[in-house]
Amino acid sequence: MRIIEIKVLKGPNYWSIRRAKLIQMKLDLDEMEQRPTNSIAGFKDRLENLFPSMYEHRCSVGKPGGFFERVEEGTWMGHVIEHIALELQTLAGMDTGFGRTRGTGKEGEYYVVFSYMEEDAGIYAARAAVRISQALADDMNCNIAEDIQQLREIREDTRLGPSTGCIVDEAERRGIPFIRLNKQSLVQLGYGVNQKRIRATIASTTSSIAVDIACDKEETKNLLESAEIPIPKGTIIRSEEGLRDAIDRMGYPLVLKPIDGNHGKGATTNIVNWDQAIVALSAAQKYSRSVICEKFISGFDFRVLVVNYKFVAAALRTPASITGDGIHDITWLIDETNKDPRRGFGHEKVLTQIKIDDFTQKMLNDKGYDLHTVPKKGELVLLKPTANLSTGGTSTDVTDEVHPVNIFLAERIAKIVGLDICGIDIMAPDLRLPISENGSAVLEVNAAPGFRMHIEPSAGLPRNVAEPVVDMPYPKGTNGRIPIIAITGTNGKTTTTRLTAHIVKTAGYKVGYTTSDGVYIQNQMMMKGDCTGPLSSLFVLKDPTVDFAVLECARGGILKSGLAFANCDIAVVTNVTADHLGLGGIDTLEQMAKVKSVVPETVFRHGFAILNADDDLVFGMRENVECNVALFSMDENNPRIKTHCSKGGIAAVYENGYISLLKGTWKIRIEKVSEIPLTFGGRAVHNIMNTLPAVLSTYLFRNIKVEDIRLALQTFIPSPVQTPGRLNLFQFKHFQFLVDFAHNPAGLELLCDFVSKMDGSPKVGIISGTGDRRDDDIRELGRISAKHFDEIIIRQDKNLRGRTAEAIVELLVEGINETKATDIPLTIIHKEKDAIIHAFNNAKPGSLITIMCDVVPDALEFIKSLKEQEDAEFNHQHSTNGQHAFHDNKLAKGV
Repeated sequence: MRIIEIKVLKGPNYWSIRRAKLIQMKLDLDEMEQRPTNSIAGFKDRLENLFPSMYEHRCSVGKPGGFFERVEEGTWMGHVIEHIALELQTLAGMDTGFGRTRGTGKEGEYYVVFSYMEEDAGIYAARAAVRISQALADDMNCNIAEDIQQLREIREDTRLGPSTGCIVDEAERRGIPFIRLNKQSLVQLGYGVNQKRIRATIASTTSSIAVDIACDKEETKNLLESAEIPIPKGTIIRSEEGLRDAIDRMGYPLVLKPIDGNHGKGATTNIVNWDQAIVALSAAQKYSRSVICEKFISGFDFRVLVVNYKFVAAALRTPASITGDGIHDITWLIDETNKDPRRGFGHEKVLTQIKIDDFTQKMLNDKGYDLHTVPKKGELVLLKPTANLSTGGTSTDVTDEVHPVNIFLAERIAKIVGLDICGIDIMAPDLRLPISENGSAVLEVNAAPGFRMHIEPSAGLPRNVAEPVVDMPYPKGTNGRIPIIAITGTNGKTTTTRLTAHIVKTAGYKVGYTTSDGVYIQNQMMMKGDCTGPLSSLFVLKDPTVDFAVLECARGGILKSGLAFANCDIAVVTNVTADHLGLGGIDTLEQMAKVKSVVPETVFRHGFAILNADDDLVFGMRENVECNVALFSMDENNPRIKTHCSKGGIAAVYENGYISLLKGTWKIRIEKVSEIPLTFGGRAVHNIMNTLPAVLSTYLFRNIKVEDIRLALQTFIPSPVQTPGRLNLFQFKHFQFLVDFAHNPAGLELLCDFVSKMDGSPKVGIISGTGDRRDDDIRELGRISAKHFDEIIIRQDKNLRGRTAEAIVELLVEGINETKATDIPLTIIHKEKDAIIHAFNNAKPGSLITIMCDVVPDALEFIKSLKEQEDAEFNHQHSTNGQHAFHDNKLAKGV
């Protein structure tokens, strides 16, 4: 078996709208295509022995054991691989269960699709599943324990930590979108101007000065001491001599910790002799030259959490430990403790497994113990110096036991330091009495405090401490979103997107939009090229200056990675025609329509899917959306429009020379087509089509008025600036040059319809074929060209996309000849620039030259340079003739 490709889908996609995170693996089974599972001796038994937990897979049978029934009956290896990939992730602590396996249309080739929680783990699971299934088929041994451990390590390296993760989960529950900005814990909540950021448990609202203070233990201690907060007596040391002086003044027991440490790194507690003190000093100075030396306070370790200067939770923390039974040694007791089902690798479960490390060895040595010591029955043996959960410690929620005086103290400390998310470490017998009355002390104040002890305590009630964190930037009722209009379809997407963005800008919004030409922020191009995929959409949604997004979403991005957003407010589908068929497993118009339908299916329930009522496949998309539907049509008498509006629906139509809106029985005329420059006086029918959904989508926003829409339609001028590569007309001295991006039969047909209405003769077409299209699609370009142009020049794209130039030319010529238009002058010039020069040099007076351009900016720049050259020559000649006339005039007057 052979993996052809693996795609990571990260948003709503062809396979699922709700399950955004999917691995799509294209797999060639090779000889295994002829070997279903029931034909492989012993396969089912080996699979059951290796994955007994797979009994829970119901599969299509719909009951536990259903998948094994399918294996016994006989299923193909792609299906087995899907289930193994899911089970591997589940066994590694990533419980996920969605999968699909479908043929690509080619014998032996399958798409194996399954859900993942962490991208890198999903890719690893895909490759491991293929390897394991092959081993099972070949009756070879395989050790899945190594794969499971590898997946656990990948998960821990790549996923958000429990603290950041719980904040993101809380945001998602409220409908607040998020974008992970790096591979660590930096996350954006919300979109555009409404975005806020978090890093671990530091928020956009958190004061950087407060964080600096909290990270400087000496500074924090001074502030607290001056505010009469009970703290341990201590001093700062930098050498053994300073350590000796501190011990002489304070005596034992002591605590040593780095001045700017965190999470217990380099800290040693309960130091009772000089040897321990020297080792502790060395450990602390690995993190900071300056070390805090303070009196050790006996008691229990409590963490109090304050968010937005309000007390929210408290936990008792206990270091990793074991309790002796008088029979077994410490190693056995640690292993037995780690068997607790609540303990897992890293942060996968409530508790973390205890690992034996240098700290463990030191603590045992200090007691005169080693790993083979048998503790007395009931004896508590501490294995770590600090109570961090990440090293195997436990936590008990004590939120409801905290005395009001201690709550006041914690909130006051947060204010003193200035930390809106603040973890306060207190050593005390308990928190049920004021700490000032029982000899307790505040040990530390922490920025970016861990939340795991509160959200998943070992004992006691879990606390939703993420809720008040999200409340700070997003009070109840707000969601951090900006309006999103998403536009898809085969033809007209870019023009519709640009016009929609222009209307929104005219209405006063700061717009970011994506097109096949580039990404624009407030009309400034930020990225150049085809920017219709999810990365470009994310670029707009991450921009802090944008308060409205208009996003062109093309087929390629949806199939490659899915959409960048889970939901939009309005989706427009312009049409579905035969383009890009045969690519990415999409072979029919119906499949292409399913790809495009991903966009309207993401619309919020209160939003609108704007569908083309003149296109059967687009109109059919209304059956699968869960939002409102609005329609547009070039015919106000379209029965679909009449039925829709009779039920109170809204539609945009072209009627009696006007762009009009229909609301129930009401008609609102927006603008006369002849007054809309984009339509070239109504001759560009396809731009009338593009105007309809642009008008309708913007009208549906309450803050955009009809007057704004009308003004925008009047000021949107077809030009290389506002509509690059879309009906860009250059007027030369004796002929015209029309540039358009038409690249498929439907687009070329519409372009030629416009050309036929234009003045100019002869009509010359510079055409090309795209190599990754079907043979007949390329021939069709030739047929259409032969029907509409008086002369044809064939040139080639820069990227031939899998074909030779000769093969593309041959198909175009075949299409031309099928029309029996063999008398049409035909020239073949491969380079676009050379083809333009040829047309320019041989242009007949009055001719109209039309080019289907490939790289829009290059073609436009070159044609503009020819126009500037002609203008310069004309001005020079005119200037010279003027000088001669002036000279002759002076002679006539006898000057």
